[in-house]
Amino acid sequence: MFMKIFCSGIGGIGLSAYAAQQVHRGHTVFGSDRSESALTQDLQSQGISFSTKQDGSAIPADCDLFVFSEAIPEDGPERMRAKNLGIRSISYFEALGELSKDSFVIAVCGTHGKSSTTAMVAKVLIDAGKDPTVVVGTKMRELNGRNWRVGASDIFVVEACEYRRSFHYISPDIVLMTNVDGDHFDAFSSITEYQQAFVDFLKQLPADGVVITHGKDADCLKVADASGHKVLDADTFPSVALAAPGEHMRQNAKLASALADHLHLDHTVVTESLQSFSGTWRRMEVKGRIKNSITVIDDYAHHPVEIRATLAAMNEAYPNRRIVCVFQPHTHDRTIKLYDAFVSCFTDADVVIVPNIYVARSDIETSTVDIDTFVSDITEKSHVQCMNGYDLLTTEKMLHETTLQPGDVLITMGAGDITGLSERMMG
Repeated sequence: MFMKIFCSGIGGIGLSAYAAQQVHRGHTVFGSDRSESALTQDLQSQGISFSTKQDGSAIPADCDLFVFSEAIPEDGPERMRAKNLGIRSISYFEALGELSKDSFVIAVCGTHGKSSTTAMVAKVLIDAGKDPTVVVGTKMRELNGRNWRVGASDIFVVEACEYRRSFHYISPDIVLMTNVDGDHFDAFSSITEYQQAFVDFLKQLPADGVVITHGKDADCLKVADASGHKVLDADTFPSVALAAPGEHMRQNAKLASALADHLHLDHTVVTESLQSFSGTWRRMEVKGRIKNSITVIDDYAHHPVEIRATLAAMNEAYPNRRIVCVFQPHTHDRTIKLYDAFVSCFTDADVVIVPNIYVARSDIETSTVDIDTFVSDITEKSHVQCMNGYDLLTTEKMLHETTLQPGDVLITMGAGDITGLSERMMG
């Protein structure tokens, strides 16, 4: 039966993929978000009706299903209207769980590296002729610049997010777990509770299900063993030289290699596939060069472990060049709860600018960070020159007028609207 589906927060990287997949399957999809983007424009090109009005007026009265992003509050106008109309309402991950439940699900979870690992897995399976369906939290060249594909096989590759235990809606057959360092402490009271959510997710595997993770990571091994399922150690596989730099990317590739071995894929095809993996959208994405041979890079890193790994990779890829990092923290809450790790994770940068703190969900912000103090603490603990950029436009002016030098590598970093700065720097 074909449905009319409304997606609230359709511009999100996950919900946009779900919406596109449902259109591909013949359903009629409507959606809204607070602003237009390249993702929403692509959705419109596929026949999806899009609105920036989130007052409930865009929801058809005869809608069959209302799917909402985690960013949409329970008392938001669209969720309230759907409730008043008696429309069945479910979260994005609940919807993704329903979409994938009859497939052979390969789920990628972890604190960091989910998108890159999911992209590697998707590429390997496509190159090996397995024709998977894919939902990934980034755009891929191999998917024609999109974040989804519908394949002809029963394999469904999903990026499984732990926020608010969303991944518990997924029914996995194989799980790749990148790490369990801890994040989202607005939703988890402790690292113990955080890691237990992963144990509970792994317990949803069938009796013959498999966990693929890093045996050298004690926390990963503890979580995997607690699930009671078979564990494959990705660290027994050799590193593959990738087109994308960084030890963290090579670690992700080991997970993909272990999966390929478990699925008995052709070793030569897998190696060649991984060797040609050059990255994805907003993951150390090289935007290009501007005047004075300055390289502009955009990256999604918003956790201290990710920042440290990305900056180390930049030094590997661009030795003997100055690294200028514009970092936009994602929520005051995360910055406060991981404060000590944040102020000490920029040691591989030469200059750091903090333009502002992106408030993604006002409902979780109970305190605010003083940026001048934050900047001072980064200078002291990371031993770098760190400055307050005040806002994105002032930061842009600083970069052009006083900060950038010939031959610099400029990396814009964060999960908020910082990516727009890299676009403007490219002119």
